[in-house]
Amino acid sequence: MTDDPARNRYFAMIGVQLLAVIGAVFGLVLMGRATGWFQTILGGAILISGLYVMAVVPRAMARKWRTPPPTD
Repeated sequence: MTDDPARNRYFAMIGVQLLAVIGAVFGLVLMGRATGWFQTILGGAILISGLYVMAVVPRAMARKWRTPPPTD
C-alpha cells in the first residue's frame, strides 16, 4: 500500500467535513429538545459553527496544500 500524501490529505478534509456535520446535527437536536432559552441559544451557536466549519475549513486546507505553480 502506498503512502500517498494527496490521499491522506483528502481523507483529512473529508474527516473535518464529517465532524462538522455531526456538530451541526448535534446543535439542531439540542435546539429541538431545548427547554430553556440558554439551551436554544447554545444549540443555535453550535449549529452555526458547524455550518461555518463545513464551508470554510476544507477549502482552507485545500488552499494550503495546493501545489505551487511551476516557476520557469
